[in-house]
Amino acid sequence: MNKKEYSRQLYLLQVELVKFQRYVIGKEIKVCIIFEGRDAAGKDGTIKRFIEHLSPREARAVALGKPSDKERKSWYFQRYVPHLPSGGEIVFFNRSWYNRAGVEKVMGFCTKKEYNSFMEEVRSFEHLLTHSEMIFFKYYLDISKKEQKRRLEARRKDPLKQWKISPIDQKAQKLWKEYSKARDEMFAKTSFVFAPWHVVHTDDKKRARINTMKHFLSHVDYPDKRDELLIYDADIICEFDPVCYEKGLIAP
Repeated sequence: MNKKEYSRQLYLLQVELVKFQRYVIGKEIKVCIIFEGRDAAGKDGTIKRFIEHLSPREARAVALGKPSDKERKSWYFQRYVPHLPSGGEIVFFNRSWYNRAGVEKVMGFCTKKEYNSFMEEVRSFEHLLTHSEMIFFKYYLDISKKEQKRRLEARRKDPLKQWKISPIDQKAQKLWKEYSKARDEMFAKTSFVFAPWHVVHTDDKKRARINTMKHFLSHVDYPDKRDELLIYDADIICEFDPVCYEKGLIAP
């Protein structure tokens, strides 16, 4: 996808997002979209394009840092609840409670008991969200090991991206297999009928962003929707299924 075509499609999709937000505000709908994925898979950039032209009073991104001592002693989901959307709001989680199924598990930041408790409770937690008539989507951005290495090296050389560098990033390549195993277990145990995972292959950032936006908009209702703009590429994004591995959307 060349720059001109990317800009054209991005503009049209952002117009559709503004239409959707106007509808969300008018109907006081709650919208929550979570983005998980490997380091350097493009979560920041994707959320930025989603939110870029939305009203900042009713749309926000949430990226929580390291939990405080008090938060570590609380019910695991408790720190996330205050950030959930109220009626008329759209909230984008840049990483979410699924930290426990990925980074915390791989890096040893949680105990086996805490991990197992999370896996047992997350179904009920997300069922409560969807039962409250919240529009709730889960996207996992995946990337090949080779492309991740390239992006991480470019990030280290870019003075404007120094804030993205962390000790966890530095171990992303070394712990590749461990992250793959944790991801696969997460998919198998937490892709629920009422809240499935949607996998996005992001080696091509522009195509990934465009198709994620198309996918989301194609699955929600709002007035004056231009369905012809929202046909997404099933070889870039799909609802989690073993077929995703066969298509190469999920890196080994």
